[in-house]
Amino acid sequence: MRSAGWEDGGRGRLLGPELPLLLRDRAPRVTVVGDPILDGWWRGRTERMSREAPAPVVEVFERRHVPGGAANTAVNLAALGAQVSLVGVAGDDEAGHMLRSLLVAAGVDVTGLLLAPEVRTTTKVRIVGGEQILLRVDEGTDVVAPEELRDRAALASAAVLRRSDAVVVCDYGSGPSPALVEALLRDRPPLLVVDAHDPAPWAAVTPDLVTPNAGETFRLLGRTAPTTARVEAVRAAAGEILDRTGAHQVVVTLDAEGAVLIDRTGILHRTTARPVLDKQASGAGDTFVAALTLARAAGTELSVALELAQAAADVVVHRSGTSVCTADDLADHLGRTSERVLPGAELALRLQAERAAGRRVVLTNGCFDVLHRGHTTSLAQAARLGDLLVVAVNSDDSVRRLKGPQRPINTAADRASVLAALSCVDYVTVFETDTPIPLLELIQPDVYAKGGDYTPEMMAETPVVRAYGGEVRILDFVPAHSTTDVVTRIRSLAPEA
Repeated sequence: MRSAGWEDGGRGRLLGPELPLLLRDRAPRVTVVGDPILDGWWRGRTERMSREAPAPVVEVFERRHVPGGAANTAVNLAALGAQVSLVGVAGDDEAGHMLRSLLVAAGVDVTGLLLAPEVRTTTKVRIVGGEQILLRVDEGTDVVAPEELRDRAALASAAVLRRSDAVVVCDYGSGPSPALVEALLRDRPPLLVVDAHDPAPWAAVTPDLVTPNAGETFRLLGRTAPTTARVEAVRAAAGEILDRTGAHQVVVTLDAEGAVLIDRTGILHRTTARPVLDKQASGAGDTFVAALTLARAAGTELSVALELAQAAADVVVHRSGTSVCTADDLADHLGRTSERVLPGAELALRLQAERAAGRRVVLTNGCFDVLHRGHTTSLAQAARLGDLLVVAVNSDDSVRRLKGPQRPINTAADRASVLAALSCVDYVTVFETDTPIPLLELIQPDVYAKGGDYTPEMMAETPVVRAYGGEVRILDFVPAHSTTDVVTRIRSLAPEA
């Protein structure tokens, strides 16, 4: 399922670039309750090893601190357009004051953030050398804020909780405090979302939504998370998951496999993620929860909200560090992905997730300069050879080398956009070389399809495809339809100068 251009059950509610901006305009009031963390990212060069120990020497050139944990969820909500308050406990120390300042700068109301001298602020500092995280230094993770302090923060924020359109619980191990549970039961918010390492203790407040990841879900069930067929395992355990969380519905996030929404009947909806091979992203789950909560609090249907949340997580997972996704970021992302035109490297990553979901990939290529019935017939036939059709389009320079200086008639951007609008086409990419061999080696489609005016023996691509175990298929020939013929007829009809 695509994360953009998707309509909710035929009801005509389009997930497009305008939706995040509309949600921002509604600005629902959201209160985040939970464990604030200060994240640090120290970056430097690593060019030598230490003489004192077998360890790399990092010459630090940048130190950056950002809100993490519940604070990261709060700043993501603010960036997406919500009116946000944070309720929690941090230390009355340098890290706590820095965290408070960062939250204020992000537009988060911090009147519910209690800075207590008996508590040490949780900090997590990553040391990055080059493109590799070499070490993470944690402080304050060994002691949970005392229950009476968390009660005090909840009691002081009772009025804020009552006014909220939604409350998000971000529990990284502290668990529920009695005052907070009492407040949630007494003044039930319109939407209650629980994002907890252990959702079971929160069952008493019967959340509307609980958002565990795969590891948290299977720990909740007392089982080890399977390495394969995780979606089916979640489907089979749906009733038990709801019983243990007390939730009306549960969203299980599965990293590269996207997310699944379940109730007692099984899986209601599933998203597809855009995975990355090697990034230093952190906190994408917080972004996911923030976007999901904002969309639901603003009245968006749950399946659409889930797709928006997946899209927001896709934005930050492609960035380095602990990041936020703004409403403009999300709108831009949805606008780009709705066209389904991707560069080769991004397409390769997208197809990894598609294959992980069991989909068979077909690729065909060509100039597609002036689209005609021969093209559309062949594309429809190619699409039937698998689950996803990728069309690789020659760049403008490549077309000129193959067809002469008068071609192409239409630019690569125009040709790709027209192809992406066809219902049988799933993805389009533009390649610069005269043959698609480098792209085939990168993407390795299950099927490489070519028009009927070729034979496998004629093509340099055939041994490449067969070498990685792919299949070469020749499509039916469509006579009397070629771009050259179409262009010739058009030019013959043009009036002489």
